[in-house]
Amino acid sequence: MSVVADLLASVFERRYRPLSKIDTDSRRIEDLADILIGNPGEGSGIEIATKILDRFDQMNDDEKRQFFSHLCHNMDIDATTVETTLNAYRRRTSAATYQDFIKAVDPDRRKFIRRVNQVPGATEKLVAMRAELLRLKGRDSELDPLDLDFQSLFDAWFNRGFLVMRPITWETPAHILEKIIAYEAVHAIDSWDALRSRLQPEDRRCFAFFHLSMPDEPLIFVEVALTSQTPQSIDSVLTANRDTLDPQSATTAVFYSISNCQKGLAKISFGNFLIKQVARDLAAELPNLTNFVTLSPIPRLVSWFEKLNLPYKTLGEQTLRELTAHYFINVKHADGKPYDPVARFHLGNGAEVHAIHANADLSENGLKQSNGLMVNYRYVLDSVAENHERFANDSMVVADESLHDLAARVTDQITNPENTEKAS
Repeated sequence: MSVVADLLASVFERRYRPLSKIDTDSRRIEDLADILIGNPGEGSGIEIATKILDRFDQMNDDEKRQFFSHLCHNMDIDATTVETTLNAYRRRTSAATYQDFIKAVDPDRRKFIRRVNQVPGATEKLVAMRAELLRLKGRDSELDPLDLDFQSLFDAWFNRGFLVMRPITWETPAHILEKIIAYEAVHAIDSWDALRSRLQPEDRRCFAFFHLSMPDEPLIFVEVALTSQTPQSIDSVLTANRDTLDPQSATTAVFYSISNCQKGLAKISFGNFLIKQVARDLAAELPNLTNFVTLSPIPRLVSWFEKLNLPYKTLGEQTLRELTAHYFINVKHADGKPYDPVARFHLGNGAEVHAIHANADLSENGLKQSNGLMVNYRYVLDSVAENHERFANDSMVVADESLHDLAARVTDQITNPENTEKAS
């Protein structure tokens, strides 16, 4: 156990440390990057990589974009070499010809990212670097190849085997709690008292994924309410004026907020692992828990209402629920997946659309994005794998029969503009 403790301590002590001396190196950052992908010794390579990271933090947007352009265009693959090595592999399948091909399709910019990551604590800096790349490139596709290389490497570095799930409690160190407040993306936490009400009561839980190279930075976290029934409004979950429930009496676990924390890890999937692990862990801890649901926003519902020119603010609750049921079951992107991004996430995880509630989120944001409506997605643990496969293979929206009944009342009356709309 002492060996394990020492190992973990050394891992969690890995912090990025800038160069202690003043950088008097006159070479451009692009030149340093070119040198790094050459063959410097380990010590000099780490020093060069550290200089690159330190300088990047001091660069303005134009300088950063120029640097990204250098990585993208001057460290690309050589298409001729790729074709030559592929033909050689076709003619003679061997370890040597395969190795030549793999080397040819591995661009120098990936080698650059990997070598920068040799610096202790550099992973967090590279995640921040990709966040800057995403911010600066926007919808411009010129830098997409570089982003795809970042994403491919991060997919490997942040796979489930390297993630640690930790409970977040009122006793968690303050610097972590401050980040929970800052990163909450669904229902804002406006004070320490509000945070306490989500963490301290025994019928409230919070769990986060961390990476061993970023021990002080949550990657994603989920907030859970233990209740005796499926909630129909977010106010019933967040209100401080409620009776605390004995967790042993709870029958329902409500995942009411899930927040991705690192912009530089966009499109790296954590939420599917986190929700399902938390559900299974809670089921093992609390045998009375049999119902696992979310209480989720519907972020594009109002925009869809407006596309149909619906005077949605004047509609009754029943009509709103019927329209929303149609929205979930029938409104699709051109790729056949649901128009709603939260629906794509949960259905892709193997959940089912369970129930729709009007007047469930009367906050300014809730009214703006969904006219106050919210939805429960339900995770039936024995059906999660099957539902996931049906959604992945056939884009099937698994929904409670009552929602199909609601949708059927309005589907024939609606022309669906999203059926042919490209994903945005």
